[in-house]
Amino acid sequence: MPEDVVIRPIKYDEVDHLVDLWSEAGLPIKSAGRDTLENLRTQYLDDPDLFIGAFSEGIMVGVVMGSDDGRKGWVNRLAVLPGRRRSGIASALLAQCEEALRLRGRQILCTLIEEYNDASKVLFTEHGYIREDAIIYYAKRDADDV
Repeated sequence: MPEDVVIRPIKYDEVDHLVDLWSEAGLPIKSAGRDTLENLRTQYLDDPDLFIGAFSEGIMVGVVMGSDDGRKGWVNRLAVLPGRRRSGIASALLAQCEEALRLRGRQILCTLIEEYNDASKVLFTEHGYIREDAIIYYAKRDADDV
């Protein structure tokens, strides 16, 4: 990982920058649902230790959000700006998120990866995650952008 990058929990006022970073990193944004500023701020207030950022000279260059369902720890929305990829930032963010989830007692760590996201598949496989083809994910959405 580059020496100029610091991995740390993000601050409340930095939540405002998440959607912009995800957009620049190419992650899909659910602007009327999970990715509204209100929803992100609420989730942050519930679990501030699970919002982890990578910063270079005070600029957020990567982020990961964890969530804890009481049984499993979830790694969500891991993203690194395109110009900062392949430098170890994603691995450092993932390690920090895993540590935060393990501190909560989670011994099963999971993530959901969209089929087209080959880079994430490689990253998580390299870090010991196993694809679970026996599980089928279903979703019911009130609208496409939620």
